[in-house]
Amino acid sequence: MSNRRFEMYEYRQALVRMRLGESDRQIAKTGLMGRRKLAHVRETAESQGWLNPAASVPADADLASFFPGRASKQPSTSSIIPFQDDVRDWVKQGVAGCTIHQALIRKHGFTGAYSSVRRFIAKIKEVTPAATVMLDFAPGDAVQVDFGAGPEITDAFTGEVIKTHFFVMTLAWSRHQYAEIVRDQKIETWLGCHRRAFEFFGGVPARVIIDNPKCAITKACYHDPVVQRSYAEFAESYGFLVSPCPPRDPQKKGRVEAGVKYIKNNFMPLRDFRSLRDANDQLLDWVMSTAGNRNHGTTKEQPLAMFVETEKHVLRSLPDVPTELAIWGKVKLHGNCHVEFRRCYYSAPYRLVHQFLWLRATEKTVQIFYDNELVAIHPRLSRPGSKSTVQEHLPPEAQAYNMHDPQWCLRQSEKVGIACREFIDALFAHKVLDNLRAAQATLTFKKKYGAKRLEAACRRALDHHAPHYNTVKRILEKGLDVLPRPVFHEEVKEIYKGKSKYCRELRGILQ
Repeated sequence: MSNRRFEMYEYRQALVRMRLGESDRQIAKTGLMGRRKLAHVRETAESQGWLNPAASVPADADLASFFPGRASKQPSTSSIIPFQDDVRDWVKQGVAGCTIHQALIRKHGFTGAYSSVRRFIAKIKEVTPAATVMLDFAPGDAVQVDFGAGPEITDAFTGEVIKTHFFVMTLAWSRHQYAEIVRDQKIETWLGCHRRAFEFFGGVPARVIIDNPKCAITKACYHDPVVQRSYAEFAESYGFLVSPCPPRDPQKKGRVEAGVKYIKNNFMPLRDFRSLRDANDQLLDWVMSTAGNRNHGTTKEQPLAMFVETEKHVLRSLPDVPTELAIWGKVKLHGNCHVEFRRCYYSAPYRLVHQFLWLRATEKTVQIFYDNELVAIHPRLSRPGSKSTVQEHLPPEAQAYNMHDPQWCLRQSEKVGIACREFIDALFAHKVLDNLRAAQATLTFKKKYGAKRLEAACRRALDHHAPHYNTVKRILEKGLDVLPRPVFHEEVKEIYKGKSKYCRELRGILQ
C-alpha cells in the first residue's frame, strides 16, 4: 500500500474527512489510504493550517507541492552521450542499430551494451503524438471509397478457388454504405462498382473521396494529383468531383476505412459462400439489415434511417441514360501495325508505327486516337490472342499481297487471255514453291506492256516449258513476244544472254 500512487483528489478527500473530525483509523477503514500515509498527511495538514474548518481546502497545485503523485526519478545519463552527434547522423541515414553499435566499438572503443544504443535511438525517434480533427460533412456532400481484402471463395459448382476484394462506398454523413465482392481491382471493375453504387443509393454525391489506387490516380501528389483518364471521363459524365487523399494519409477517409474493418469483423466470420454471386447476395442482405439498422458508434443513429429520411433526397440525380463505361489506355503501335490491349490485337494506320496512341475501349467497341484524331475503330474482342485488322491500315505492299490472293490472280489472268491463265495455273501447280508473289508480279506487266503483249509473252514461255516470272520479264524487255512462232533455241539463248550456262531455267527450256 505504501508504494501506491495517490491522486490529488484522494488527498483532498482525506483532508475533508480530517476536517470533519474523523480519525485516521476511521478513514483507513474506507480504503482511501493506509494509517501510516494518513498520519503523514495529517502531520503536513496541521503544520499548514489546513485542518482549520474556517480555512479553505488548498488547491491541487498546492497539494502537489507537498504530496507528489509519484517520486520524481533522476534521469540516468546515457553512455552514448559522448558519441551522440555521430549516432544522430547515422540514424538519419537509416543505419541499423546493430551496425551503429559495431561502429561505435570499432571507431570509439565503446564498451556499452547494444541495449543502451537501442534505448538512445528510441529516445531520439520519439515524436509528439499527432492530433487529428473530426471532419464534418453535409448530407450528400461526399462518399468515401476503398478496397479491402475479401474472402477466398471456392465455387461449389465449378470448384474454382476465387481470391476476392471488397469494394466499399460509404456516405460520409449518414454512414450508409454500398459493398460488393469483386475478383480484381482493374479499371473496369472500379468504374462498374461506382455505377452500381450510385444506382443503389439512387443518386450521386458531390465528391468522391478516394485513396490513390492505380485504377483511379496515375500520379499521387499532395497538390497536383493526376486522375486516370477513364475515371476522369466517368466523373465528368456523372457530375462528381474526385477528391484524392494526400499520399500516405488514409486517415482522410477514415469512415470507409472503418466500414471495411466493420465488414471484415462482422460479416465475414462464420459464413459459407457457395459462389461469388451467393457471397454478394448475402452481403447485400447484411448491409440492408444488420449494418443499416445498427446504432452507429459515432452518430448514435441508424445509418439506413438517416439515409432514407434525409440524405437520399439531397443526392444529385442519376443521368437519364446510363453512362457507357469506357477504359482509356496509352498504347504503342508495333511494327506489325497492331496495338495490344487486354491480350487482343487491333490495327492502326501503318504511318503511325512506333507512335504512342490513345485507346478507348467500351463493352462493344475499341477506338484508337492520335492527337485527338480518331484513326481506327474495331469491335471489342474477348478471346485472348484474337486480332482485328483493317486492310487499309497495312502498308501498300502488304495490302496487295493479302488482297491479291490466288483466286484474284486467276480471275485477272482470264481477263488477259488463255495463255496467261495457263501460265498462272502452271505457277500455282509447283509442288514446292509458293508462287503467289510471282503470279502477282507477272500480272503487273499488263499495266506497262498491255494485255496483248503479256498474253504473247506467257504463250512463248509456255512453248518453251519455262513458266517463270523472269522468263516473261525478259521476253517483254527484249521484245521477243512479237516474233513469230515457232521459237528456236537461238532465241532462247538471246533471252538468257549473259547468264550462266548452268542456269536452271535455261536448261529447262533447252531440254
